[in-house]
Amino acid sequence: MKELPSSIGQLNALQNLHLSQCSELKELPSSIGQLNALQNLDLRRCSKLKELPPSIGQLNALQNLDLRRCSKLKELPSSIGQLNALQNLDLLECFELKELPSSIGQLNILQKLHLSWCSKLKELPSSIGQLNALQNLDLRGCSELKELPSSIGQLNALQNLDLRRCSKLKELPSCIGQLNPLLKLDLQWCSNLKELPPSIGQLNALQNLDLS
Repeated sequence: MKELPSSIGQLNALQNLHLSQCSELKELPSSIGQLNALQNLDLRRCSKLKELPPSIGQLNALQNLDLRRCSKLKELPSSIGQLNALQNLDLLECFELKELPSSIGQLNILQKLHLSWCSKLKELPSSIGQLNALQNLDLRGCSELKELPSSIGQLNALQNLDLRRCSKLKELPSCIGQLNPLLKLDLQWCSNLKELPPSIGQLNALQNLDLS
């Protein structure tokens, strides 16, 4: 299947749209934004999908957006910040993704952000600190990531921070100590990390610290 008909936007009651492994699908019609009841959009392994239409931001009911292994996806539209109901955003192995739009910080109830093995991602926008509901941030295998923004200390709900194999990460910002609910900090294979900031001692809830 190479495309969806534009008439798909007329499915007013549609809650779940699963397109996983539609490996010939190159784009979504702009009418996708008319799916007012859509809660789950699964685009896993749509390996030729290069972008999402700006109208994606109109999906006011969308809770889960799965883009795992969309290996050609280069960017997210800035309209993604309008997804007021989004709780889970999974971008695992989006190898061509180089940056996130600053509008990502508008996702007020986002709980899980998975960016593992986004190997061309060089930085996170400072607006990431606005994600007040974020509990899990997975940056495993982001081998081009050299630093974390200081705003990361504002993530008041963060419980798990996975930085495994962030091989160019040289230091953690001192604000890391402000992550009061943090339970797990994984720094395995961070081979350029030379020291931890003194503020690490402020993580009173931390149960697991992995430096192997």
